[in-house]
Amino acid sequence: MKITKKINNWLETHAAAPAYGGWVLAGISVCYLGAGINTMAGWLYVISGVSFALLGVSAFVAPRSLVGIIVKRRPIEPVTAGDELKIEIEIQNQRKQSASLLQVRDILPFILGQPVHQSIEAIPPQDSYRWVYYHPTQQRGVYRWHKVELATGAPWGLFWCRRPRQCEARAIVYPTVLPLTTCPLIDEIGQNDSHRGDPRGRPLQMATTGLVRSLRPYRIGDPTRLIHWRTSARYGELRVRELEVITGGQEIIIAIDSSFQWEQELFEQAVIAAASLYFYAQQQKLQVQIWTSATGLIKGDRSVLETLAATHPIEKNSIPPDHCPLIWLTQNSFTTSSLPLGSRWVLWQDPDLPTETVINQDYPGIIIANEQELQPQLQKAVGK
Repeated sequence: MKITKKINNWLETHAAAPAYGGWVLAGISVCYLGAGINTMAGWLYVISGVSFALLGVSAFVAPRSLVGIIVKRRPIEPVTAGDELKIEIEIQNQRKQSASLLQVRDILPFILGQPVHQSIEAIPPQDSYRWVYYHPTQQRGVYRWHKVELATGAPWGLFWCRRPRQCEARAIVYPTVLPLTTCPLIDEIGQNDSHRGDPRGRPLQMATTGLVRSLRPYRIGDPTRLIHWRTSARYGELRVRELEVITGGQEIIIAIDSSFQWEQELFEQAVIAAASLYFYAQQQKLQVQIWTSATGLIKGDRSVLETLAATHPIEKNSIPPDHCPLIWLTQNSFTTSSLPLGSRWVLWQDPDLPTETVINQDYPGIIIANEQELQPQLQKAVGK
């Protein structure tokens, strides 16, 4: 059976393989030929000859009907995990004859799904057919595939042939971004070190709670905690404090310990957490970057999302930056002992290891419980 499949597959991709109707007609033709030999009846020879001629023409025409068919693919827009990819393929008929009875097969990577088929009745000469379909996604990643297969049984469906067409595709599925309403892990970072930056001895805070530079009218989207209520009451309209960024452009780096051999499910949670923390920090007007072991520091929304879509465990080992605080996402609790001053950690811990003996008690952090939802855990108070 396997040998038969291999032979049939080779014939389909290099010449043409008989379809079910072709095998039936071939059997009937042989029977008529045998009957003609036994009876010497001319009409049996004629029927047999016509049948063999139909088979021959079909075997010759089927591969030729795919000549001059060009396949082009439009760029695929990135989506978030759980959304559908919009895939557009254009099939152009550059021949002077109509192309009929076509089947287009998009060969997706197995991790993304099964190949997708589309039947086309006919494409007029010098015309094109636009095929658009939507494919669901479940997991973030960067997916690439390279081939589209054209198949036909023209003109009578007696023979079937397939021809691959090189057609590069690249689909990016971003990780889910959780809509965090608060995150003490980020809100409180730097506060322990705020006494070090003011030469006058007064404690400094983050830019969202720093020294008042001026007051201005309230704009939609301003944090309510920045409203100066006493001045607002005096002027009869909301006034917001503009704060001096005493931290001198302090950066926060969200770093994933991607050189470690994570459990895959936990690593996916860590990527979601990194994306969520990054966009929350941006909402708080903080300078934030993403670090992975393979790429180093990355900033910019699109670049960050593409980096997080492509990252995976056991990447090349490189040293995380130490010039500013980190939010260290790891499954290896021993790495929390060598973080820069003012850092925080998020730990997906091996339940077999005792918490008290493996984490750095000098820095606050969050231990993620696998059986609980991720979003409320990222929003809970930071403990030591």
